[in-house]
Amino acid sequence: MAELKVKLQVLHGDEIAFGPGKADLLEAVAQTGSIAAAGRALSLSYRRTRDMIDTLNHCWQGPLVETAKGGSSHGGTVLTPLGQQVLAAYRAAALELRETAHRHTALLKLLGNAVQ
Repeated sequence: MAELKVKLQVLHGDEIAFGPGKADLLEAVAQTGSIAAAGRALSLSYRRTRDMIDTLNHCWQGPLVETAKGGSSHGGTVLTPLGQQVLAAYRAAALELRETAHRHTALLKLLGNAVQ
């Protein structure tokens, strides 16, 4: 029997304000301190990375990512406290959703075996 697949997305109007790709991007930004490096780590173009950051920064009460200009030695990108909170809440909800899906998949498999 097939697995039950679920994907958690937060919508803001017609836009996906947050989902698995944006969560991965925020984690990469936190690890690298750079939008460009985060995009490279995820094999995203700089334009796509920038577009995702722009969406993250305008769909919430405040920005999730802040950038300080100044080149390679003085610039940098960090998650705001709100960005850290949104990421943590999303990861917790996604984990709970996966665990629930796994339990339901196990039940469906069991029921599928019972009728054979």
